[in-house]
Amino acid sequence: MCADIRKDWDTYFMDIAYMVSTRSRCPRRHVGAVLVQGKKLLGTAYNGAPMGVPDCSEAGCMISEEYELTNQDGKEVMVKKQRCVRTIHAEQNLLLFTDRADREGSSVYVTDEPCWTCANMLANSGITEIVFHRPYPKDTSKVRQMMEHKGITFRSLSGYEPPRETLMTVSD
Repeated sequence: MCADIRKDWDTYFMDIAYMVSTRSRCPRRHVGAVLVQGKKLLGTAYNGAPMGVPDCSEAGCMISEEYELTNQDGKEVMVKKQRCVRTIHAEQNLLLFTDRADREGSSVYVTDEPCWTCANMLANSGITEIVFHRPYPKDTSKVRQMMEHKGITFRSLSGYEPPRETLMTVSD
């Protein structure tokens, strides 16, 4: 008899998020997101330029620099952040192309921990859980604090291994 080996649901949905991320043409980071209610997949999205607009691989990245005063180990530290403003994030595209009714009580699986802007949008979207794989340390502490305040489950998949064909070098 052959053993029936199945992936657990977290692995299954995160694998799909990574496969979706392969559609991205961003040279800095491929991000995929999926909307799930129970065990039903309701939508997918990836990061990229708006439809019909040249993307970063065609027109170059539009990098914006910003500085933020943060508290690290009891000391105030100025942190420099670089963000591409040409790209719509995967989480934002997911919210643009799914219905509010489908998001109520749903989970979002995303390859990368959401940035502050995406976390704000997700917090107001009706979802009850965010599951991510790769950390985004620039916004982690304030995003975690907000999710806790909102009662949204926010968890990282430790030990998860993405499908080999979806991997790329990620730059900050």
